[in-house]
Amino acid sequence: MVRRTLEIRRLRKEYPGTLALDDVSLQFDGGKVYALVGKNGAGKSTLVKILAGAVRPTGGELRVDGETVTLNSPRDALRYGIAAVHQELSLVPELTVAENILLGRLPHKRGFAEVVIDWDATFVQAQQVLKRLEVDLNVRQKAGSLGVAQQQIIEIAKAMSYEPAVLMLDEPTSALAQHETEHLFSLLRTLAAQGVVLIYITHRLQEIPHIADTVTVLRDGRLVGTVPVGEVTSATLVQMMFGEVVQNVRPPDLIAGREPVMKVNCLGRAGAFEGVSFTLHKGEILGIAGLLGSGRTELLRSLFGADPPDTGEVEIGGTVVRPTTPSEMKRLGLALVPEKRKEEGLVQILSTRVNMCLAGMERISRHGFITRAKETAVSRQRVEEASITVPDLEAPVAALSGGNQQKVVLGKWLTNAPKVMLLDEPTRGIDVRAKQQIFQIMWDLSRRGISLLVVSSELEELLDVCHRILVMKKGKLAGEMDPSSSRLDVLFSACME
Repeated sequence: MVRRTLEIRRLRKEYPGTLALDDVSLQFDGGKVYALVGKNGAGKSTLVKILAGAVRPTGGELRVDGETVTLNSPRDALRYGIAAVHQELSLVPELTVAENILLGRLPHKRGFAEVVIDWDATFVQAQQVLKRLEVDLNVRQKAGSLGVAQQQIIEIAKAMSYEPAVLMLDEPTSALAQHETEHLFSLLRTLAAQGVVLIYITHRLQEIPHIADTVTVLRDGRLVGTVPVGEVTSATLVQMMFGEVVQNVRPPDLIAGREPVMKVNCLGRAGAFEGVSFTLHKGEILGIAGLLGSGRTELLRSLFGADPPDTGEVEIGGTVVRPTTPSEMKRLGLALVPEKRKEEGLVQILSTRVNMCLAGMERISRHGFITRAKETAVSRQRVEEASITVPDLEAPVAALSGGNQQKVVLGKWLTNAPKVMLLDEPTRGIDVRAKQQIFQIMWDLSRRGISLLVVSSELEELLDVCHRILVMKKGKLAGEMDPSSSRLDVLFSACME
């Protein structure tokens, strides 16, 4: 067995105004599983992107098996033996297991008049990859007919078909049940025994003792340390990840009312969440904390009718419904700011003017018609309200920064005068200044009596902006916390499964 190695020397990555990685040096040896942890913004994603060839570092050196390598593209990374399995699956459901494993590299042979795919060789090669992983799957079966755990294995098999020296896995168990997780761990131990370097990125600290040999912590782009698993506790990891906890104070005038605006009773959606009940009050900012896969996003989408629930009901303004469509919930006063703003919250090729009016066309149209002058007047008002920096209302919204795009997604709903706004990761992917502006908008909405239900992976933000925080685990509400008397490390521990 050949044990592979990966060495990172003084790796550095700078973006305008941000130092994402600051002189990080690490040594990874084959035959071991290295857990990589840190809060959002710690530098994990940047490190993975650099190692996968998707991002060029500003400085530093990478060495694979003692050889210095330069990675200009993901293809370069694969050529030097570095493969990644990302959290979001990238399979083609209608293709077979074999086709997905060898996608883009199907073996060919010469036919009667042209070169054709050699299907026999395709199935044999795919079967050989699975055999190495000690996995039994039908390579002729369509990938879309398999469960999430088996699809995850196909992703790993696809990466392993390149015979990598290094395999990185980003949150591989976020959608897996306990028994599926145990099977995945068994597979990873098999790979480690074959000399592969395994880098395991996770938020689930409770998994680390069961799979990793060491745990490496990044914080604010810097290496905090690498500790053998046997010498670390959850409390130690939380302290390494977050450092000294500083509690920010909400504006003193931000007081939630007592009047119920929305009551959720035993809401459930099969496979996502169940038995969710809570009350949202007028002007209240209610946070939902939880790990990936806890059901937070699914809950918000069901409340808005985007993915209708199977059980339970919602009461808004005296009307009791089981959400069925977004148009119905919008009519009742709900608004959704989705997690994926570019795909689901905006039409990128259209102007800021048009995007700003999409959610409220019924209110600004007359006899079914809408004028550019009316759109322009409404857009300018919303731009001013949300402090959006936009040089030209007619330019595509895609030209705006991430923070300004997010403010467009928020601002477009204000024309509807919503009672409740559902915010899913409202500050994801935007800079610190833009985050503060989003907070200010949320606080202003609260002062106006609009209620907000906020999902965020940034637990610090929930403590900063919310009146109350609900904790979700495995699709169920598991508790409630008061931000004024709670610490970040306590909230994080409460979210752990």
